[in-house]
Amino acid sequence: MKNIKFIDIKNILEKNSLEVISKISSNEIFNKIKTLANSTENDITFFSNKKYLNDLKKTGAKACFIQKEYAIYLPQNCLPIIVEDPYFALALISSLFNNELIQSNGIISKNSIINSSSKFSKNIQINSFTTVYENVEIGANVYIGSNCSIGPNVVIGKNVVISNNVSVVNSIIEEGCVIKSGARIGETGFGFEMKTKQKITHSGNVIIGKHSSIGSNTTIDRAVFDSTIVGEYSNIDNLVQIAHNVNIGNFAVIAAQVGIAGSTKIGDNVKIGGQSGISGHLLIGNNVTIAGKSGVTKNIPSNKIVAGFPAKDISLWKKEIIKNSLKK
Repeated sequence: MKNIKFIDIKNILEKNSLEVISKISSNEIFNKIKTLANSTENDITFFSNKKYLNDLKKTGAKACFIQKEYAIYLPQNCLPIIVEDPYFALALISSLFNNELIQSNGIISKNSIINSSSKFSKNIQINSFTTVYENVEIGANVYIGSNCSIGPNVVIGKNVVISNNVSVVNSIIEEGCVIKSGARIGETGFGFEMKTKQKITHSGNVIIGKHSSIGSNTTIDRAVFDSTIVGEYSNIDNLVQIAHNVNIGNFAVIAAQVGIAGSTKIGDNVKIGGQSGISGHLLIGNNVTIAGKSGVTKNIPSNKIVAGFPAKDISLWKKEIIKNSLKK
């Protein structure tokens, strides 16, 4: 249990340009963040979805991040913290209450194997049974879990967290990234000449942009010649396959079990729903949303929302769903 003062919460929000309106005392203490339904008298909660309005009316929390127009529904025990984007506020302060944050303790396990040519910065933690191969550079404050394989030909920026059972080869992992357990980054892609099945040698790499997160058991293949790229501040879920030469822009959100075939280029701020498949050599613009279980077989221009198989404009897809349901 933590004791977090409201002034500390407010300072974080305001540093991130989020205006805060509240009558709560600066020294008021909060112990936990919880959902509306499970909050108690020393907790802080949030309201960002109208379907939880009944929970809002009955919450036991001490305070709630909420938009001004919904504050009238709060019970007397719960004080409003008026913000424009409650969910963003939650994201900003969540680390304050987290007792499980992973940070380097600066200890390299005696049970790890470190190649003598590796270049380490300060305060690096490497846990048991991890191997670091040749031509590896690791920046400051990096945490690497147990049973990992790092290298050869890897550069890891500062403040990176790599969980257990991860393999990284032929890759650049920029600062602030999180690589979750079981991820496989930088291995040879699925490339061969179709008639003879002659394997194509891959000599490129993978680049993961700063402050991105790669989910458990996700695979990102190295490029044939250049780089497979995941842009900055992107969130890739578990069990995602990103093939060789794929280029994903900044601020991507890709849900579980998505497969992206080779050489497809994806713009910034793209959202891809779970279990979607994207064919190779396509161009997908900025601000595109691809609904879950879609099959993308053609280029998608910027600012489009698509769904279905083959994926099409979502308004057209909805009309087809309604038309087909009426036939039954």
